[in-house]
Amino acid sequence: MALEQSVEQFKGKARLPDFVVPKVYDLFLKPDLSSSCKFAGAVQIAVDVVAATRFVVLNASDLAVEDGSVSFKAKSSSQVLRPVNIVSVEEDEILIIQFSEVLPTGEGILSIGFQGTLTDKMKGFYRSVYEHNGEKKNMAVTQFEPADARRCFPCWDEPSFKAKFKITLEVPSELVALSNMPVTEEKQNGSLKTLYFQESPIMSTYLVAVVVGMFDYVEAQTTDGTTVRVYCQVGKSNQGKFALDVAVKTLDLYKDYFAVPYPLPKLDMVAIPDFAAGAMENYGLVTYRETALLFDDRHSAASNKQRVAVVVAHELAHQWFGNLVTMEWWTHLWLNEGFATWVSYLSADSLFPEWNVWTQFLSESTSGLRLDALDGSHPIEVEINHASEIDEIFDEISYRKGASVIRMLQSYLGAETFQRGLASYVKKFAYSNAKTEDLWAVLEEESGEPVKKVMSSWTKQQGYPVVSVKKSDGKLELNQTQFLSSGATGSGQWIVPVTFCCGSYDAQKKFLLEDVHSKVDLTGLNGSWIKLNTNQTGFYRVNYDDELASGLKFAIESKQLIASDRYGVLDDSYALCMACKQNLSSLISLLAAYREESEYTVLSHIIGISLKVVSLVADAAPELLRGIKEFFIGLFEPFASKLGWDPKEGEGHSDAMLRGELLTVLSELGHTVTINEALKRFNAFVEDRDTPLLPPDTRKAAYIAAMQTTNSSNKSGFESLLRVYRESDLSQEKVRILGALGSSPDPTVVLEVLNFLLTSEVRNQDVVHGLGGINIEGRDVAWTWLKDNWDYISKTWGSGFLITRFIAYIVSSFTSNEKGNEVEEFFATRTKPSIARTIKQSVERIHINANWVRSIKNDKSLGDVVNQLSVHKV
Repeated sequence: MALEQSVEQFKGKARLPDFVVPKVYDLFLKPDLSSSCKFAGAVQIAVDVVAATRFVVLNASDLAVEDGSVSFKAKSSSQVLRPVNIVSVEEDEILIIQFSEVLPTGEGILSIGFQGTLTDKMKGFYRSVYEHNGEKKNMAVTQFEPADARRCFPCWDEPSFKAKFKITLEVPSELVALSNMPVTEEKQNGSLKTLYFQESPIMSTYLVAVVVGMFDYVEAQTTDGTTVRVYCQVGKSNQGKFALDVAVKTLDLYKDYFAVPYPLPKLDMVAIPDFAAGAMENYGLVTYRETALLFDDRHSAASNKQRVAVVVAHELAHQWFGNLVTMEWWTHLWLNEGFATWVSYLSADSLFPEWNVWTQFLSESTSGLRLDALDGSHPIEVEINHASEIDEIFDEISYRKGASVIRMLQSYLGAETFQRGLASYVKKFAYSNAKTEDLWAVLEEESGEPVKKVMSSWTKQQGYPVVSVKKSDGKLELNQTQFLSSGATGSGQWIVPVTFCCGSYDAQKKFLLEDVHSKVDLTGLNGSWIKLNTNQTGFYRVNYDDELASGLKFAIESKQLIASDRYGVLDDSYALCMACKQNLSSLISLLAAYREESEYTVLSHIIGISLKVVSLVADAAPELLRGIKEFFIGLFEPFASKLGWDPKEGEGHSDAMLRGELLTVLSELGHTVTINEALKRFNAFVEDRDTPLLPPDTRKAAYIAAMQTTNSSNKSGFESLLRVYRESDLSQEKVRILGALGSSPDPTVVLEVLNFLLTSEVRNQDVVHGLGGINIEGRDVAWTWLKDNWDYISKTWGSGFLITRFIAYIVSSFTSNEKGNEVEEFFATRTKPSIARTIKQSVERIHINANWVRSIKNDKSLGDVVNQLSVHKV
């Protein structure tokens, strides 16, 4: 019983007690945007006392609760109760309020006054800095997901405690102030104004939002009259038009798809200069990094345009999937993120069919497959025992594996059945919370298929299978084992929706592989090749025997496979090579079959593979490095020549993206002709930013060429790039430059770049873009730099998920077990729950690389294969 409890009993718990629950928050906030950056607040929470108790336990962190401001008044009584004890437990981020007498059950009002600081940590209620007329100014912004509403006001900061919110803001008169709902009343008081916002529908605390600053906006209406606005820094409103158009069309699309109208009276989308994530789906007030919302016709690349469309579609999907229907606890985060990721492709495909985004979706699946092949992965449904563990699961498993298993299920059930089931689910759980099982139950009812049985094997255990396949006596023999990149054999077993086609896409079969071994009769199926996992809709790998593998290689060369299947054959072979189940020479031979590949997603994947292979060969067999580079240059150069440096009239979106990627990889591989042309165009661009010689799609290639030719005795390329960085006010341009700076082959220059990343010239959110571009020559100096600066990095980024990128980007490319042990040793005394999983995964990646390097050293035929293919330049 809550009566016998003491303060001690509430400490160290994963979840709040539920004997007092919130119904309506009446929240007042007054941010001070001057140099002090404090905020004052007061909240009256209408609560329901459901069991007799002397305690109210809720979340609060980094807040000073004002003595004398806390009280409780029951609806059934005129007496105001004051607490005898208020205990703030910072390690559990809770506030325990103890009264001398028992609170009467039923409705009551809990009042609390508090103060806090607008920090620069990009979480809670924080400050972001922008320039207006050359003067630096502060804006106040919220970022509450996953568990930081408690840094803005005391609350029940868990997704299942849904409530209504009435928000009041007191702000300087000249500023724009936004929240989830429209303003109902505004009162002027000298230099300040008070804004009263309409009461929200029931929602979780992590979706509450407030933004205060100077903004311009563009607006439009959906077909049913909802006003949509894009807010951005003064003078940038034109850059919001593309996102606005996508948002209006996407809201209409989702209204039909989910068979439920958009639930709020307005939708605002705001570009925030300092923002840790890509975007945040706050109900009715979605916040974004500038790179994910703004599009500049002159300086944004085709890839930037696609990112804006996909991110906007992702956030708007959450208005239904996440906001209207909310996961019950963070274990079910994937319900939000996996669905929004999958649906964002559905929207982008509907609006921009020429982009072929479903083929591009395979790169999402591949990221999920890579992470989930680690022993240090986690199930889609992951146990969360403390708020500090939540940040780390906003990862490829929740988003990309989540999205991939949804696509697999949609493919298995059929698109129409799946849509009907989703619409039923949204209707059934609107304005409440749901668990993974609730979704399976609705889909099972709609389809008559054993959804829960099939899908539990994918969400409750980590990992996925590799299905080994061979042909014998007119039958296809299949065998599943857990796939691990370490080459070890895991113990998992799955119910796998297997599809395959035989010699043609007209001859297809599908069945559920429920056992470890299975045989399928091939009677009537005659073809020169067999491809499992048709269209790559399944989240598993396939290992073909030599005969079947050679049939597929022929099918690729003779252009009989669709792009997604060409991608799948290559990616499975690459993963098996990484796990030392195939040797590198067989992967290189397979890659030679792609010499006429022109599809964007497939070529982009080959580019990624080439850079990884080159970095491993540099460590394992440096004498073959030149030949390997020549092989890849021979693979890419013909198509790069065909595309050229200059955009062609009427060319497609993917041609523009491919041109940039091909020229970039040729620069990285040291292709002299490409580098010389890149430098010529770069120098023209440095002199004249409006030159047509270097459009946005090819800039990164030129920037990398400039850094490739930069060393400690000739830094002109580096200095020119810094000049462009300093003179640009477009985030996408700055990020493009940061991603190229680390590609100098001179470690002393790389160190200079790393030190530049920690200066005030680089926003905290953007530092990781610079780390992602560090090349193999710079990795040792980057590791030393990370160790030397760890205390500062930990203090500055340690309270959010960006800290994990510092670790993963810098250490994961090492290729020796000694390095792995060194990394483990360094972090042994520096681990916190928020980085523990990342350290484990990064060290495991190093050991996988070490195994792979050993396997390459033992690959006797590699030299012959490379010599044979590189001499001919393919």
